Amino acid sequence: MSTYRIAVYPGDGIGPDVTAEALRVLNSVQGTEPELTLEFEHLDWGYRRWEQTGRVVPDDFLEILKPVNAILLGAVGWPEKISDHLTLAPLVAIRQTFDQYACVRPARLYPGVPSVLAGKGTDDIDFVVIRENSEGEYVNNGGRLRRGQPDEVAVQTALHTRRGIERILRYGYAMARTRRSKLTMITKSNAMGYGYVLWDEILEELSAEFSDVESERQHCDAAAMNLVRRPESFDVIVASNLFGDLLTDLGGVIGGGLGLAASTNTNPERAFPSMFEPVHGSAPDIAGKGIANPIAAILSAAMMLDHLGHRESGQRIRGAVERALADGCHTPDLGGTLTTEQVGEAVVERL
Repeated sequence: MSTYRIAVYPGDGIGPDVTAEALRVLNSVQGTEPELTLEFEHLDWGYRRWEQTGRVVPDDFLEILKPVNAILLGAVGWPEKISDHLTLAPLVAIRQTFDQYACVRPARLYPGVPSVLAGKGTDDIDFVVIRENSEGEYVNNGGRLRRGQPDEVAVQTALHTRRGIERILRYGYAMARTRRSKLTMITKSNAMGYGYVLWDEILEELSAEFSDVESERQHCDAAAMNLVRRPESFDVIVASNLFGDLLTDLGGVIGGGLGLAASTNTNPERAFPSMFEPVHGSAPDIAGKGIANPIAAILSAAMMLDHLGHRESGQRIRGAVERALADGCHTPDLGGTLTTEQVGEAVVERL
């Protein structure tokens, strides 16, 4: 029997609402899988803690998380009450300290979900974006001079390393081999002649080693256009931190909406815990109303089981989600009338 310690960080806004349904599904799965035991450790971190203590997380939050096998995150942020950079800072620290360099965000249009793209259906929209999660534009590298003056200067420097680029491309190639054997790398090397030219050069070096995978590169603006125009031409997309962030929001909408968009922040070597979270954010305006879509959180939980080595259990969840959506079990964001809890229950019933 495998026992895993899971840190549950529901967070803010709709985070607790959707996390509750993800946990309901995980408890249902482990109740029927004798070789799977999940021990949940609930964390009361986030905006509410900040109201009481002035801190979003405790000082030793990284030490608390380090021994667990995985982190299940709901959502963080309450912009009207606390600045985003305060609520997001612990997540950035988790990603960088635990070397979660592979952010994986699938985009798939499920049967029964309307497409926002005319003439495109379930056979056309099924790709994965792998975002380099440890470097690039999200490294806090730079500074500001003469704040508030007419000649104020702000410098923000992106960081790209051969090690970081090579390992994320290898991760993408390995995933492409399990899918349709095509990799598209996203850069902007026609305008940024140092960092992104390095990306281009490393892709060319690796392409011979992975000759069984078709590889190409596109500039980010062209890729955004082509994802809308011909999403069926994409399989595995590898992008830098910034471009990956931008394209995955587009991918989420193409795949039926952010309420269906799951993600991982993965340390592939398993030297540290990985983190699994829906992409949709905290949406404080609908928090507690029972209308948030829990599917992204549920699919993130399925990806967590994949990572823990229980892919069959993860696939059971994805199958149950597919059947529920095909049967019209939709929250209002998909044009339905079911509540957050009713959709979670519908998935459990189909398990």
